[in-house]
Amino acid sequence: MIQHIRSVLFISQMYVAMPIFGLVFAPWALFSRRGAFAACKSYSRYVFWTAGWMVGMRCEVRGTVPQDEVLIAAKHQSFLDIMMIFTALPAAKFIMKKEILMTPIIGQYARKLGCVPVDRGKRGAAIEKMVADVKAGGAAPGQLIIYSQGTRVAPGAKLPYKIGTGILYEQLGQPCVPVATNVGVLWPKRGLLRKPGVAVVEFLPPIEPGVPRERFMVHLETVVEETSDALMAEAGFQYDGQSTAD
Repeated sequence: MIQHIRSVLFISQMYVAMPIFGLVFAPWALFSRRGAFAACKSYSRYVFWTAGWMVGMRCEVRGTVPQDEVLIAAKHQSFLDIMMIFTALPAAKFIMKKEILMTPIIGQYARKLGCVPVDRGKRGAAIEKMVADVKAGGAAPGQLIIYSQGTRVAPGAKLPYKIGTGILYEQLGQPCVPVATNVGVLWPKRGLLRKPGVAVVEFLPPIEPGVPRERFMVHLETVVEETSDALMAEAGFQYDGQSTAD
């Protein structure tokens, strides 16, 4: 019961702080990409800090964080992994569903960061437009992040990896850095409870350009899922639906 109360207080102050940070940084962020990065990273670090002392959750980044232009193919379990990956990278931009651009404050910042909107309901046409938009936004350097399963996936749930990641990998001709995580064990996609423990995102060895698409997709899914499973087990997740991370 105490942890639930602490969780509700943490979530409440986190969402109250979001528009405050957005408005404070707005004079700089709305006219400067650098200002938009500063705003989003400052807010994320604030969330990490409050998570530590309010709900006992520590955030940890593992592996070698890429500094050059690469494609990041990440596991997505909750809002927390977005903030952790974004803050770790020097100039991150996301492939994101287009509805987010209509969100107050978040949408304006996403545009300034160079995020690429995607209409997930149009399948093939959406992939073509995504590739075109990525190339059009190439003047804004950075690390392009795509969630290969297309949505948040709860610990233990299985969802196929979508071919859009493979197409981008081919078209861009850049290394692809897989990213695994366990954050969904402590910060679930639904519900209010936030659990104490160590939330991890881990940058894995890059997949160099030139791997055939089918082999690339198999390798990507294997390394991300196996590493995420190991990280979730470390956090106390058990596939029978029970968790010892409480």
